[in-house]
Amino acid sequence: MGKVINILFTGVGGQGILRASDVVSDVFFFAGKDVKKSEVHGMAQRGGSVVSHLRIGDKVYSPLIKDGDVDILFSFELLEAYRYIHQLKEDGAVVVNNQRINPPAVAIGEMEYPKGIAEFLRENVKRCYIIDALDLAIKAGNARALNMVMTGALSTLFEDVEEEKWIEAIKGRFPEKLHEVNIKAFKLGREAALSQKK
Repeated sequence: MGKVINILFTGVGGQGILRASDVVSDVFFFAGKDVKKSEVHGMAQRGGSVVSHLRIGDKVYSPLIKDGDVDILFSFELLEAYRYIHQLKEDGAVVVNNQRINPPAVAIGEMEYPKGIAEFLRENVKRCYIIDALDLAIKAGNARALNMVMTGALSTLFEDVEEEKWIEAIKGRFPEKLHEVNIKAFKLGREAALSQKK
């Protein structure tokens, strides 16, 4: 991985996006890569937009991804993926949670939630992985493990990184009592993404 890989994390406050970005950062930092990260917290308590820029390479000079320079759009919510799709490179990949969370304007009836986002992404992005992350997190034993389901799906885009390295990073970011559920969620997310590659 000589070039810099740009990952844009997007989603809604409370989905565990920042913890996921910490896990991904740890994987590559411990692999000896230069890792730069920048976070933008929206009104997280009110379900506001949360964005995290993550850049990985042999040498990274800035934590911010330039417009249109995103290699992987990693979104925990459909509308947030749609909101940032213009930032994706032509050959970029999208990993998105197939979940709809109404923003405040939709919740109070001022706007309508756009229809057909998943279909739009599938039609316009060659490498598009749509994951039912909430269902898989519940299957793993805790809905809050949604972020590790998504991290598992993302991990499949880095074939040169062993699965065990990701699991080590998860263990480093969660207390021991939460290891089992988060590792199970990670593996379910991995399986879901790999099944879409076939």
